[in-house]
Amino acid sequence: YGPRWGFLIGFLGAVCLLGSGHSGQEPPETAAQRCSARVSGYLDDCTCDVETIDRFNNYKLFPRLQKLLESDYFRYYKVNLKRPCPFWNDISQCGRRDCAVKPCQSDEVPDGIKSASYKYSEEANNLIEECEQAERLGAVDESLSEETQKAVLQWTKHDDSSDNFCEADDIQSPDAEYVDLLLNPERYTGYKGPDAWKIWNVIYEENCFKPQTIKRPLNPLASGQGKNKENTFYSWLEGLCVEKRAFYRLISGLHASINVHLSARYLLQDTWLEKKWGHNITEFQQRFDGILTEGEGPRRLKNLYFLYLIELRALSKVLPFFERPDFQLFTGNKVQDAENKMLLLDILHEVKSFPLHFDENSFFAGDKKEANKLKEDFRLHFRNISRIMDCVGCLKCRLWGKLQTQGLGTALKILFSEKLIANMPESGPSYEFQLTRQEIVSLFNAFGRISTSVTELENFRNLLQNIH
Repeated sequence: YGPRWGFLIGFLGAVCLLGSGHSGQEPPETAAQRCSARVSGYLDDCTCDVETIDRFNNYKLFPRLQKLLESDYFRYYKVNLKRPCPFWNDISQCGRRDCAVKPCQSDEVPDGIKSASYKYSEEANNLIEECEQAERLGAVDESLSEETQKAVLQWTKHDDSSDNFCEADDIQSPDAEYVDLLLNPERYTGYKGPDAWKIWNVIYEENCFKPQTIKRPLNPLASGQGKNKENTFYSWLEGLCVEKRAFYRLISGLHASINVHLSARYLLQDTWLEKKWGHNITEFQQRFDGILTEGEGPRRLKNLYFLYLIELRALSKVLPFFERPDFQLFTGNKVQDAENKMLLLDILHEVKSFPLHFDENSFFAGDKKEANKLKEDFRLHFRNISRIMDCVGCLKCRLWGKLQTQGLGTALKILFSEKLIANMPESGPSYEFQLTRQEIVSLFNAFGRISTSVTELENFRNLLQNIH
């Protein structure tokens, strides 16, 4: 995995898969007894171990984070699910009722969120009406105050800037609607098979810096799978520069996290009386068991932990942005807004206290010209992936795919904006580094999904241990 990033991912869980190495006195393991969810141990070249991450997430962070995500500011997400796929026309729309998304009625969304949905906080709220009126006129009206003129120009510069890693959703479009994330949870919808495989195949094959001659292990759309192809793939991956290896592992980690969610909220029973959702152990094992996946499952879970550490680091870096006294999680309810900001800061200070953060300075640390070119390639590849989300045929999957890719893109934007964050003014608008409300909501909800995945791994471990 390379010396610089080995400390991030390590060899997690190899001790679990002992194969047939049993003594004569021990019965062979069943599939249910194998520790397919039991990734553990130290990460290579680092003092960080998975057990520390599990304890930190499951007992310190996860409960408070879930409470924050249930608040009005974070539960309402504006999204355009009607954007056409920019890459192909033959999209098979999922007709299952579990694929549907129920948008909010206008009166269900707090007025404060609707009035300031485009900008990131109340610090700009007093200027928004003036500024956006000026933008609609197509020019800066000289009758506006100097402060407002400056805000218009800076916001325009920010909104068109090249530091964003995601294709911005056109939330001003008449097709954009608010969705209550709590009423449209991410879970198994039945969207699978060639249509779903095509999405992931395009992501991996065309956007992860991978040549067509190198085939991914267990790729359902590639023929002739085998051990030699697995060795070829990982030899190629280890030969990449640190940034390109990291890119692949981020996408793999996101894919793994989504599969954990689908296995944990699986439709177990569907009758005219009720629907029962819960943990599907068989589905989980098919995706992550070391033997059933020919060694791929543990690798996927390693990448999930890698993704967790990346987004955790971004949250620790962005704390100064939210600490500014002018910033509010503005919904219009002053009491709740103040309480939620306190909870948010409490969570971010807890994140910052995590003792084993990785050092992202190895990103783009070589020759400046080459590093800038690589960073731009990195950003454009990720923006392309965000556009692919508009090709997902299941609307609920599209919703959560768009949100999670935007959240990861926001995390990357934060990691590469350290100097801009450090130079922010203590009060007043931050023009050089800004986050829209969309970015904030997606950032925390995306990390909430990964945090949930880590918690669900412990739940699956407990379930597997109870199977005899």
